[in-house]
Amino acid sequence: MVTSVEQTALNGMEPKLRKKKSRKTNQRIARTRRQRGYNWEDTLVKRFNVLEGWKAFRLGSPSVGLPDILAVSTKENTIYTIEAKSGTNTTLRVPFDQILRCLKWIHTFELYKTRKMIIAFKFSSKKRIGTGKYEHRELREFFKIWDEQYPVTDFICTYEGDTYAMVEGKRSPLKLEDGIMPFIKKQVPTKPNTSLI
Repeated sequence: MVTSVEQTALNGMEPKLRKKKSRKTNQRIARTRRQRGYNWEDTLVKRFNVLEGWKAFRLGSPSVGLPDILAVSTKENTIYTIEAKSGTNTTLRVPFDQILRCLKWIHTFELYKTRKMIIAFKFSSKKRIGTGKYEHRELREFFKIWDEQYPVTDFICTYEGDTYAMVEGKRSPLKLEDGIMPFIKKQVPTKPNTSLI
């Protein structure tokens, strides 16, 4: 049986234990998010590198001021800077500074005829509905081309593929073109077989 003195001592320890547990949980969540982002970037690089005439590179962490991925085709005279976003939420956000650094890079390589800044979104097959709680959903990928007619702001992409500028915490529609990546093959519809057996 716990005495009142021991209970007081235990009560004093609770916030410290909770704080320590909370810090460990946050570190684990941050590590999972980083790993998810790394895996998505790695997947995109591999998809480009199996194509003839394309080379793609992961350029490093955001802290060094580089895009996530640089993809180049001298054959196609094309360069893409790619910001990759992946998550389990219903929206994924892109900060304005990440758009700026990608645009800076495509403006640097003026020799390429086609220069595009692409944001690659991956909504994973599980949707987060609470701390450590998920439900199954369809995996979705969207490739949006940044349109320089718009002022650079934070923006979000939804699970449905809609994009919105975020200005002072408010959404406003942002129409971005869907990019067709060279590794995405168009499906040719098959004609129904009408011949009789």
